[in-house]
Amino acid sequence: MASEAKEFEYRICCLGAGYVGGPTMAVLALKCPTVKVTVVDINPKQIERWNSEKLPIYEPGLDEVVKEARGRNLFFSADIDKVVQESQMIFVSVNTPTKKYGVGAGKAADLKYWELAARHISKVSKSPKIVIEKSTLPVRTAHAMSQVLNCNKSQTGYSHSILSNPEFLAEGTAIQDLLKPDRVLIGGNQAEQDQAAVRKLVWIYSHWVPKERILTTNLWSSELSKLVANAFLAQRVSSINAISALCEKTGADVTEVAKAVGMDNRIGNRFLNASVGFGGSCFQKDIYNLVYICESMGLKEVAAYWEQVIIMNDYQKRRFASQIIQRMFNTVSGKKIVILGWAFKKDTGDTRETPAAYVAKHLAAERAQLSIYDPQVTEERIRKDFVEYGVLEEGRFEELATVETDPYKACEGAHAVAIMTEWTEFKEYDWEKIYQGMQRPAFVFDGRNILDLSALALMGFQVYGIGKPLPDAVDMDKPGSGY
Repeated sequence: MASEAKEFEYRICCLGAGYVGGPTMAVLALKCPTVKVTVVDINPKQIERWNSEKLPIYEPGLDEVVKEARGRNLFFSADIDKVVQESQMIFVSVNTPTKKYGVGAGKAADLKYWELAARHISKVSKSPKIVIEKSTLPVRTAHAMSQVLNCNKSQTGYSHSILSNPEFLAEGTAIQDLLKPDRVLIGGNQAEQDQAAVRKLVWIYSHWVPKERILTTNLWSSELSKLVANAFLAQRVSSINAISALCEKTGADVTEVAKAVGMDNRIGNRFLNASVGFGGSCFQKDIYNLVYICESMGLKEVAAYWEQVIIMNDYQKRRFASQIIQRMFNTVSGKKIVILGWAFKKDTGDTRETPAAYVAKHLAAERAQLSIYDPQVTEERIRKDFVEYGVLEEGRFEELATVETDPYKACEGAHAVAIMTEWTEFKEYDWEKIYQGMQRPAFVFDGRNILDLSALALMGFQVYGIGKPLPDAVDMDKPGSGY
């Protein structure tokens, strides 16, 4: 340890090697070469994959960052006790899923894993630590965790500091978000020990983040800010999706409406792309958490306001599935429908709360034959999602679904293609070739508005795009109007 002390001026660890912990620590190690960074996890197989040539998650740019820092000052270990004891700063990035039982089931965050992590830190530590909330947590969680962390203070003679440092990265752009963040938020109490901890974390980030982008607040503001940021983003998605339904009824084009609205500098053009709906691990979970907090504090009207964002998102997924069924003559039984894209967004292999699963569930209920292709999601993951999201009962996958590794093969003999993820490669396919291999009439349902629907209509496809005019709102005798 003596030689190591000369080599590294500071030691950091992260509990949790998932979508947040792994990439965040990799970038931190890359930018702070004199700091030893170790990622630990209770799952040894997860650690093995982080130490292998095939990382456990797909994220553009992540491989390069990990390979440059791994073995130099970035390490992955399953020896949690040893790493916690030698670290001065501990990021906690464990799962905080929505509770499925008891009080708050379906809305409140389940803090079981966070509390277990805090108890373990308190148990094995032999010196004071700076413990940092990296997971998204309900406001005032730090107060409860501080009690757990410092339950042995009378015996040890020291206390641990707890800070809030929520992540604002987005899957698919996580590395760039970490390298050039809009802001880094650090919350801490006003006690001098805690403010010293804040300064130490500021020192870490200042290795590559301009000081004016590092914001320091109190603990409660920091914890609440992450929930509010995700709620605002999800609200914009649900808002434009609500307008997309109106556009289809009136003959307006949601893309044109969004462009006009987005040119207002008070509004801006981010997150105004109409789609089949949002997914991922954050938006729905965090909004439900916000709803539960508001309800528990008697703010029923505030809770109802934010819950409507989720209600609209669920409606959009159902509406898209219903459009497929209705436009295919109100029956999809026995018809082959291709689902292009299973990940909840492009440039990630993450399928948590993916809209594709919910649309597939509606189609499977109508006995459609599903053919699924995604460039990054494995068949094993898709099969697990079928059970987890109730698409089909376990053991029934082969009855109604297949997973293909070739998109053209997936489309052979299909009655319809549904675009569920905005992968760039989907825009580059030979759609004339796909059309020639499909049943007639051949349908394309674009749930992400990434295709040139006019060009597809000229080929002969019957096309549908989110927020695009419905048949009775366009001139069906005009060439290229196969909507």
